[in-house]
Formats: sequence, C-alpha cells, structure tokens
Amino acid sequence: MSDRILGGAEDEPPHSSPFPAEPPLSGEGRHVLVVEDDEEMRKLLLSHLRRSGFRASGACDGLEMERLLVSAPVDLVLLDVMLPGRSGFELCRGLRAQGDMPIIMLTALGETSDRVTGLELGADDFIVKPPEPRELVARIRALLRRSDSREGHVAAARREIAHFAGWSLDTRRRELFQPDGVGVDLTGGEYDVLLAFVERPQRILTRDQLLDLARNRPYGGGGRSMDVQVSRLRSKLDSLPGAEARPSLIKTVRNAGYMFTSPVEWSS
Repeated sequence: MSDRILGGAEDEPPHSSPFPAEPPLSGEGRHVLVVEDDEEMRKLLLSHLRRSGFRASGACDGLEMERLLVSAPVDLVLLDVMLPGRSGFELCRGLRAQGDMPIIMLTALGETSDRVTGLELGADDFIVKPPEPRELVARIRALLRRSDSREGHVAAARREIAHFAGWSLDTRRRELFQPDGVGVDLTGGEYDVLLAFVERPQRILTRDQLLDLARNRPYGGGGRSMDVQVSRLRSKLDSLPGAEARPSLIKTVRNAGYMFTSPVEWSS
C-alpha cells in the first residue's frame, strides 16, 4: 500500500506512527464520522484522526452511517464515493437535504466528473485517496471553522451532554456526574470506554470494537485488559445506594461482548 496512506496499525501506540504526532487536543474533541467500506483504509483514517485529537467513528455503508448519526452527535462526515448499497453521492444528497452537516468526499479516481457531481450534490470538499495525513486534518479543521462561522457557532453548541439513568456525561469537559450532581473521577481510558458506550447505547459491542473505539489507546493484553477497564467503569456506575437492586448499566453478553443498557439522550 502507498506510503501516503495514514500511518500505523490502529492498535499501535501513537509514537509508532511514522508521522509526527499532533498536539493532544488539536481536534478539540470534534466528532468525525468516516464512511468507508475498505476496512484497512477506514482503520487507518480513524487512527490518524484520533491521534490528531478528534473523536472518530467508522461506518462501512449507509445503513451503519445512519445508525451512528442517530446515536451520537457528529460534527463532520468523511464520505467515500464508492460504497456498497447506496453510493456516497446518494448519501451526500440525503445528508444535505437534512441540513448543513459538513461533508468531505473521498474518491480513489480523482476524476473531475466525480468532484463536480459531489459538489453539485452539496459536498463541501473533495479529497483523493489515499489522503496525505496533514492535508486531511488541515482540510477538516478549515471546514469546521467555516461551518462554525456560518452557523454562528451553533455547531460548537450542539448536543454535548449525554444523559442516562440520571447520570450526565459532559463530552466537552470530559466530566461524569451522578444523579445528585456529584462528580465522579474517571481515568482517560474509562472516559473513552464510557463515551464509546453512550454513543452506541443498547447495542452489543465486542472487545475488539471497544479497543477500536477507545481513541486508539494502547491497551496491553488486548481483550483481557479491556475486560479490566470495563469492570472498573462498571463498578463506578453501579456504586450508588440501591444499585444492586437495579440492572447494571453495562451488561456482559456471554460470548459476544458488552451492552450499555440505558437509553441515552443528548443536550447542549
């Protein structure tokens, strides 16, 4: 694969990337949804975006994209043209009909006709695959700045707080609050795992998916280390008086993974 493709396998520590590391908060926690059916390319894109400070989620087709858009707030969509089922052009048209979501389209061909079609359908920008990492991040930041300015910073004030079973998770400040308003200390890893759960409530997530979603954090020991991380998080969420009489917020699904059992609502 071309050496222009984003660096490193997704489960490697950040320092293993051949590209210079971005400042930890360079992406300011903005959520980018990558819609790409090529699994290797999708993982590489997600890995670099997370190393650049973005929250990043991946979808392999339009159906998965729509599920993720419903379950969690998204600031920008990185959308491949060639997808199974509905093409990237069809998805772009649908997204634009729903609002002003920033959209960058990816194409392997670089044909002028593709770019013209995408822009006419409402795409904000076009990038040829494989993208140069720094250019990709620079284009995403520039588009988010334009979007915020155009909307009077409405995008920055979008849904930022997840509410579940009386608890609140502030994703901008990375803070968790009990139903009585008392803050709960979380490690960086615990926060990342909880964020993965609340963005995908009432869905089974495998250990590998959690490892993939937890901001590329290098958990030694793979799945077993994730089990420990989930166990620690669950003990904090189930620590309130009377919690033993209620179902755990994180359910272990035998031979499958874990499920966050509570519905989640979002507010700004």
